[in-house]
Amino acid sequence: MERLSDAVHVRRVEKVIAGGEAANSALAASWRRSGCLHALDPATTAPSRRLSAAEIAQAQQKLGALRHASQGSLDRLFLAVGGVGCSVLLADRNGVVVDRRGAPSDDRTFDRWGLWTGAVWSEHCEGTNGIGTCLVDARALTIHRDQHFFARNNLLSCTTAPIFDEHGEIAAALDVSSCRADLTEGFVQLIATAVADAARHIEAENFRLAFPDARIVLAPTGERAGKSLLAVDHDDLVVGATRAARLALGITTASLTRPIPAADLIGRAAAGHDDFESAERAVVQRALARAGGNVSKAARDLAMSRATLHRKLKQLGLHR
Repeated sequence: MERLSDAVHVRRVEKVIAGGEAANSALAASWRRSGCLHALDPATTAPSRRLSAAEIAQAQQKLGALRHASQGSLDRLFLAVGGVGCSVLLADRNGVVVDRRGAPSDDRTFDRWGLWTGAVWSEHCEGTNGIGTCLVDARALTIHRDQHFFARNNLLSCTTAPIFDEHGEIAAALDVSSCRADLTEGFVQLIATAVADAARHIEAENFRLAFPDARIVLAPTGERAGKSLLAVDHDDLVVGATRAARLALGITTASLTRPIPAADLIGRAAAGHDDFESAERAVVQRALARAGGNVSKAARDLAMSRATLHRKLKQLGLHR
């Protein structure tokens, strides 16, 4: 697609801002936010905002475990797209790039375009762009070339997915950006799929790190594997849930302050069997399973005599 001239792009953006298209177009709504709410000028040639080294370190530290959880996914994503002139960026919830991957041969180009650690890509600073608009809309998207608000960003193609923390709140954005002129629609779609998958892997890894002593289970919500996760403690009570699980199962931050039996959420409790006998049966079965069916060992683990366990097995209808 041929790039619009800066003057033509500016007139187009101003026309949309002045019109009533925001209600029907997410892109137009973002352009209106950029022009009206943030008072940005699409024709500006001012350089993008960069943070100091101290500010970058502070932003990295604030992101904490999630940045650590992202490292493997950033590396794998870069292996997939870095060879075709793309840069991989991780930005915090304020649009600050806290980590990046890029080919050394492209460093000067990426630095010039602001695809660099410490650059601020919030809508407040850069208008409509992949990272900033993704963080505002809380959804995966691509801002391709002249969909950017600033005319000076019209050579960029940015594909971004949000990353939600262990509390279900938006915490970061994962972005793949390129200034190549030959990116096809099909290739952009492949990038979008890779970015979305990497973002979900980061969420899952961060969720596991947030609940190191819990059992992580996949909630049966029909979502893609790895999105709807529950953290369950040793009493089989839910102590955490990813955003996808919260949305699918109606879990809120307030509801997690009270004990929620995992069986109530994942459909394992049959009507009429959520009682003491069922719980006792489950404890005995787990002990036997861990003992490999050895009744004597299971009895020792349960701190009871072998005879008592045999009576319990008969009482519960468990025939070994």
